[in-house]
Amino acid sequence: MQASIKARRRTIDVNKRAPDATRAKLLSAAGRMFAERGYHATTVRDICSRAGANVALVNYYFGGKQGLYMAVLHQLMARSAHLEEVRGAFDQDAPPEDTLRAVIKARLRGLCPGVLADEKSRILMHELAQPTPALTRVINDISRPLYERMLALVGGIMGRRPHDEKTRLCVHSVMGQMIVYALARPFLVRLWPELKMTPAQLDRIADHIADFSLTYLRQAGNKRRKAAAKPGVSK
Repeated sequence: MQASIKARRRTIDVNKRAPDATRAKLLSAAGRMFAERGYHATTVRDICSRAGANVALVNYYFGGKQGLYMAVLHQLMARSAHLEEVRGAFDQDAPPEDTLRAVIKARLRGLCPGVLADEKSRILMHELAQPTPALTRVINDISRPLYERMLALVGGIMGRRPHDEKTRLCVHSVMGQMIVYALARPFLVRLWPELKMTPAQLDRIADHIADFSLTYLRQAGNKRRKAAAKPGVSK
């Protein structure tokens, strides 16, 4: 009798876990396939075949292919430990220039290890090449808050408002110096075979980007402050 009750309980527990397990399998299979083929070239049937799940379950759990894709993107971003490191760099109690250096180091470490091989990077590269409506949502939910903090940080160093065109140009210059090591890595390693992207080398690259950027930001800030201090010169 007791054995029968325990068996029934085990069956109930397994059944309770089954929907979550199926949903997780769909997310895992979709992540791999979106990374391999991109959103447009991946079909729901292909995903379900790899997951060993019924095609109807994509609508049941996610409302369709686009909902599944959004769930994959948000899951990948949520797992991104480096984003927490970047947020922590912004939150530290340090001078603005030290904060910028810490942000660059954290961001570069997150962008470069395993780039073009890891699932998240390949999905994002497909997304940039052939954007879907998901790109806007990911930018607004995840990228924009960090971008706004970067604008405020760089603008503060230069003595400019965060949304000035000059501030944006400088932020994009800093970002571009980091992104090139991620997106152009296959090209760069053929030009520079010693580029191994080890943690120590990434820190040296980050320091170079910080030094290079801060040299200009300081110069631009000083020039602006001197101009503003002259009588009759508009601020």
